Amino acid sequence: MRGGVATAMLVALAATIATAAGEDASAPPLQPGGVVTFEQVEQLRSHLPPELWANRALFFYPGMRLEVAETGDYRPAAAYVDATERFRGQPRIGPDGSLENYTAGQPFPMEEIDCAGDPLAGAKIMWDFDHQWEGDGRQTSFRYTYWDRGERLPIYYEGTSKLIWLSNRVESDLLEERGGELLDEDRRKTVYGIDVDAPFDSRGTSLLTYRYKSSEGPRDTAKNDDTWVYVPAMRRVRRIATAQRTDAVAGTDFTLDDLRGFNGIVPQYEWTCLGRFLVLAPMNSRVRAYPYEKTHRFGPSGLSFADDRWELRPAVKVRMQPKNDDHPYQRKDLYLDEQTLVPLYSFAYDRNGDLWKVILHNNRWSEAPQDPDYYPGWSGVPEPRDLKVVSDVVLNVQTGTGNRIELWDAHGTPLDSRAKVRKYIDVRRLNAGR
Repeated sequence: MRGGVATAMLVALAATIATAAGEDASAPPLQPGGVVTFEQVEQLRSHLPPELWANRALFFYPGMRLEVAETGDYRPAAAYVDATERFRGQPRIGPDGSLENYTAGQPFPMEEIDCAGDPLAGAKIMWDFDHQWEGDGRQTSFRYTYWDRGERLPIYYEGTSKLIWLSNRVESDLLEERGGELLDEDRRKTVYGIDVDAPFDSRGTSLLTYRYKSSEGPRDTAKNDDTWVYVPAMRRVRRIATAQRTDAVAGTDFTLDDLRGFNGIVPQYEWTCLGRFLVLAPMNSRVRAYPYEKTHRFGPSGLSFADDRWELRPAVKVRMQPKNDDHPYQRKDLYLDEQTLVPLYSFAYDRNGDLWKVILHNNRWSEAPQDPDYYPGWSGVPEPRDLKVVSDVVLNVQTGTGNRIELWDAHGTPLDSRAKVRKYIDVRRLNAGR
């Protein structure tokens, strides 16, 4: 599908969804290329999730200049599109919302999912989310900051993180020679690592998580993630219990499973598609904040993207309900971009059904002309065509506290040898040379 045709289809879809969502016809239309100031913020109301609008005082402020951009065309890399077509119709939903007979690409093409009429639509969308295009995985530098009612606290963390997909790869040589597997006879699906560089008393903390292929099966046969962490003060590697994935990370308002909207195991939850909507959301950020512009404020609350580029995006709303009784959430609602499956918004509710967390996600396009070297391609994928997260913010509406994660140097370009992959994913790396 060529760019002009794809863009036209997005615009047509946006118009259909806007009508179906029942937007207020009297509201002034948002004009791409225009800027919305605080005095005009009422124009945004019909284009935002109600949970965000109810907490707008934290996100929209005097002096803001919100740029409304054209609805962008963010089609994934050609190799991912080719894999989707090659295996179209083969994947299926199994018992307990599991995924069966999947090899590579998008398991269930989004244009074929009937949100209103298919009871399995929610699970299908989340498997598409789980297997969204992200290159080799994710590699980035990060900085966490802590905020309390607009005041930045003297707590922060900096470091690097990396995720590597070991299975379901789309590169043609890996599909033909290894069935999409990166390593021979490996039970792991992905490996995710975090290395903390600052502050000084936390420097050297490292974490490594294995997610297994069996996690895509029914709960009674699935193996939970294995996570290890090296704590410098203890000078040893210890294992983290699976239940701790839903605990707050290092005193933040995030959990490990909150990252990128949802980072858990799909069959451990019930999924319901609540409809398709046209929503305004931060997209393809033009802000280069930390470490490039260290004084960039993100609004008075420290949690706002209202001085950045937003787009009207066709999105699907999916509700997550834990199957485990001890989960801290009663439910979580995700707004996922229809074209890319990247999260736009996440809203978590506590066990009493009260809104607990509002999470916003912002991304940058790998092909952005202002960053020509932002995300290099590789053999088989010369144009990555990928949206990578550059900032997440979470607001705890019950306490007024929040966190901001800024990310830079984000890409999905693979390591240049299998030997380097094996070294990175080895647990012994965590305390090597300590």
